[in-house]
Amino acid sequence: MKTEQIYSLFKESTGIATDSRTVSKGQIFFALWGESYNGNKYANEALEKGAAWAVIDDPIYENEKTILVDDCLFELQALATHHRKEMNVPVLAITGTNGKTTTKELLTAILSKKLKVHSTKGNLNNHIGVPLTILSAPLDTEMMIIELGANHIGEIRTLCVIAKPDYGIITNIGTAHIEGFGSFDGVIRAKTELYEYLRKVNGIVFYNDKDRLLTEKIFRNINRAVPFSDPTGIELFIEKVPSDINLIVNATYHHQSYKINTNLFGNYNLENIKAAVAIGLFFEVNMSDIVDAVENYQPANNRSQIKITSNNTLICDSYNANPTSMRSALDSFARIPAGKKLVILGDMLELGEKSEEEHNKLLDELKSHKIENVFLVGSVFQKVSSNTGFRSFPDVSKLIDILRIEPVKGYTVLIKGSRRMGLEKVYDLL
Repeated sequence: MKTEQIYSLFKESTGIATDSRTVSKGQIFFALWGESYNGNKYANEALEKGAAWAVIDDPIYENEKTILVDDCLFELQALATHHRKEMNVPVLAITGTNGKTTTKELLTAILSKKLKVHSTKGNLNNHIGVPLTILSAPLDTEMMIIELGANHIGEIRTLCVIAKPDYGIITNIGTAHIEGFGSFDGVIRAKTELYEYLRKVNGIVFYNDKDRLLTEKIFRNINRAVPFSDPTGIELFIEKVPSDINLIVNATYHHQSYKINTNLFGNYNLENIKAAVAIGLFFEVNMSDIVDAVENYQPANNRSQIKITSNNTLICDSYNANPTSMRSALDSFARIPAGKKLVILGDMLELGEKSEEEHNKLLDELKSHKIENVFLVGSVFQKVSSNTGFRSFPDVSKLIDILRIEPVKGYTVLIKGSRRMGLEKVYDLL
């Protein structure tokens, strides 16, 4: 069956499912493969639960309600590409080492003041998540905001072919996933695949004109570019103002100043706010609506979240970590006025042969900020921190054991580490 025929069935369905455990009545189930599972084995279960059709790529599981294709993932991507063309709405793509999800959420809040916006949910930003995002767009969508993630060179190029963005932004380029990219130059090559695509389609890039690397790449690769400081032909100036934990900024635009009280932690979020405000103005959202959207945005999913418990104030930033975001978080944490501070850091993963070197640099950063109360979690930190005086634990379960014996009270606590370290498990003990 051709993609166009599957698309006809898709339009009559209630959506797409890739997990037989959560399939809903009327959906089309795609039997995707993983390292440890074969989705074809669950096609019949999905049909029994109410799926209208099951797309499979193994003829052993074929029946009257299955659609046999050569490759389920390829067909899912082809279906999303077809739907993107049929929708014919503007698409803004966001990638970068840090800040892409927060920028996406801020932008969704801002542009939703004017348009019917559909954006990436959670972290569905890979070769499966991007197609699912596109295919879940309601028919009345007026704009899509799609987050593009990558661990290897070539991934963003592939995702651009599926999503076909008209606009794009790289939030920043830092050291992350070095293991997959091979080097920092590899990270640059991978992220700027978005610029290469937009150049070919004469799209528009929004960029931080205070970032020397991005500015250099813009002038080399892009025909149409809009700087954060001048999104509409009128200068936009945004700066941080003194505050406690929550980030507060002042925006000056069109001879008026706007104080924006955010619910975000960290000076590094200033760049995310600059991006969101500038792009909002470019799309002609009123500044008063932009301020309202940013002030009402509540971070979630352990990204720059501030939680006040009965014992401590927690800065929960444990969704992910890399050398760039770790240094930014520590710098911001060192600057906040607080009596007693505690830092809980987990290993940074996917750094390959650079792993120990980057973790050592983080230890030097901790010493330079004179932060004495430090708990380090993970095998890499434990290996390199033996002479620092910091307490280290092989995994989060061992830290939990200590926190139960030695409760922490009256502290402001920064908790940050790679997602797989599971540092969110300590929140209830703090």
